[in-house]
Amino acid sequence: MSTTRALTVAGTIHFARRGRTKELRVGPAPVPPEPGRVPRVSRLMALAVRFEDLIRAGEVTDHAELARLGHVTRARVSQIMALLHLAPDIQEQILFLPKLNRGRDPLVLKDVRPIAATPDWRQQRKMWRNLLERSLVARTEEAK
Repeated sequence: MSTTRALTVAGTIHFARRGRTKELRVGPAPVPPEPGRVPRVSRLMALAVRFEDLIRAGEVTDHAELARLGHVTRARVSQIMALLHLAPDIQEQILFLPKLNRGRDPLVLKDVRPIAATPDWRQQRKMWRNLLERSLVARTEEAK
């Protein structure tokens, strides 16, 4: 006498790509990233912070070594590292600029460098506010 029993297993799974094939994975599917791209100046700010961490940890010795490893000039590394001279709140605002869906970046490194070259953080904040207002005006005119 043979009796068959039904077995039910409950759980959450999703399909994920691995190269050209799909595979079954346990757990919920990852949340897709929000559309758009991170502004270039935000990426450069994050890179400056990362470079500073590498130098402080002793993993690289100086800007020249970073330039060699990154296949860029020492001048370019200096331009990027100058972003660290910005007031901390400005750095944070740059890091968290909204993603762009289309068009040109409203803020570019060339616009931010004069602010970073100013040693007074109060003056930097004034310059930053003016830059944001100008870029907002340019964006609204561009949208017309």
